[in-house]
Amino acid sequence: MKSNSVLRLSLTALMAALCYIGFQYLKIDIPLPTGAVAIHFGNAFCVLGALLLGGFYGGLAGAVGMTLGDLFNPLYIMSAPKTFILKLCIGLITGLVAHKIAKLSKSNDKSYTLKWTIFAASAGMGFNVIFEPIVSFLYNRFLLGADVNAAKILATWMGGVTLFNAVTSVIIATVLYLALSKNSKVKSLIQ
Repeated sequence: MKSNSVLRLSLTALMAALCYIGFQYLKIDIPLPTGAVAIHFGNAFCVLGALLLGGFYGGLAGAVGMTLGDLFNPLYIMSAPKTFILKLCIGLITGLVAHKIAKLSKSNDKSYTLKWTIFAASAGMGFNVIFEPIVSFLYNRFLLGADVNAAKILATWMGGVTLFNAVTSVIIATVLYLALSKNSKVKSLIQ
């Protein structure tokens, strides 16, 4: 039991590192007069973590990894609190759909696994597409005191970039999960 907990925590740390790398180094920054947005691959590893380790651990990996990415980058340092909450939610939703609803880890049917992997990843990223721009607007407007028009511009850009990130994240996480879940040792780690 203790060995399994240590392994799960270690894998969560590994996924957090991959989320950090995916956000910090595998990205294109789009600076705006009101802040910045980025095309990045951090969310793909958050979703993959939720598919492999369950919603809480995958979300925690995404929250920690990408929040650290925000804290170490002057363009995003003010976004760190909202990043933590939103990435945790991505993992929780992906894990809920994959493991609580679909019981994905118990299936050996390739078609079922593909369908529910895409659906679970899309659910987590769909949440992000809706709530990232809304939370960004509210955060910038009311917590950071940005002008309403500046907050709207940033939220609009955030929406478009978040949609692009969501589509690429669903594809990447699905491909990686399907490849990794074929391995019986990896499958035994999944919830």
